[in-house]
Amino acid sequence: MKILVTGGAGFIGSNFIKYVLDAEPDVEIINCDLLTYAGNLANLEDIADSYRYRFYKGDVADCDFLKSVFENESPDAVVHFAAESHVDRSLEDAGVFVRTNVLGTQNILDCVGSFGTGRMVHISTDEVYGTLPDLDAPPFTEETPLAPRNPYSASKAAADHLVMAAHLTHGLPVIITRGGNNYGPYQFPEKLVPLFITNLMEGKNVPLYGEGLNVRDWIHVRDHCRAIHLVLKNGAPGEVYNIGPGDAEPVTNIRITMMILKLMGMGEEMIRKVADRPGHDFRYALDTSKIERELGYSAEIPLEEGLRQTVEWYKANEPWWRAIKSGEYMDYYDRMYAGR
Repeated sequence: MKILVTGGAGFIGSNFIKYVLDAEPDVEIINCDLLTYAGNLANLEDIADSYRYRFYKGDVADCDFLKSVFENESPDAVVHFAAESHVDRSLEDAGVFVRTNVLGTQNILDCVGSFGTGRMVHISTDEVYGTLPDLDAPPFTEETPLAPRNPYSASKAAADHLVMAAHLTHGLPVIITRGGNNYGPYQFPEKLVPLFITNLMEGKNVPLYGEGLNVRDWIHVRDHCRAIHLVLKNGAPGEVYNIGPGDAEPVTNIRITMMILKLMGMGEEMIRKVADRPGHDFRYALDTSKIERELGYSAEIPLEEGLRQTVEWYKANEPWWRAIKSGEYMDYYDRMYAGR
């Protein structure tokens, strides 16, 4: 079996590729990635020479490129990770999010239909549901109407609609997954967990939005990859599956910050509160009963243990993240936080 993975040099994509190669000895992976700022082939150095892995550099928004890959490889399935994914960057420039997340997804759908690919899993996000108003509100189910509140989530919601329309109008064997906040190895250090860990390793403070009261579901990337693999193998076409930590207690940003500080042996003096970003969603929470009931999935890695493992990974892989936190990254960091 051949699986085409788009965005496979990114954080979740690279973890997924390695997970599947370990779990499925007969599977071949074709990785397509444009290698933008968040795509890093260093994430895949340990499998780069495997006869079961091939890499194509290119843009999912380039239809001719995608057609050439499908013609050369004839994949049996597609797992579509490729996306611009950082809310803060979407506030600066929404255009690139529309191009990659919307046009790129439609190009993938066109190829899946034209080449008769077995099935496609589209990786979406809990952010398409919008925000929950308070801690007492019930979590999002797969039937919750989409109500995105920033350019990133709006572009992902648009992609979700295109995916479902392709199933309903053309019968394409597509499935959507919507995951919570991921953390773990190889995450680009613009996101909260790796940013805070690496800042503390550099002796810098951590920029916490507002009072840190925003609430999120946190799932270790390995648990997320295991769920996506289950959906790819056993999920029903035309369905949506929420992926999260299940019944785990919701976690505020200030709480996860304090957990990281404790693991790093540091205290509250390392927190620098910065002005909140515009339209910051208050709470995400996913009802994961559908994937638990239908596919037998449940998250296995508790947050405390997952964070401990993640801190140890960044400590052991300092050259990886130091190579990233330079140049364009520092220009972006200064734009985001220096004025706040």
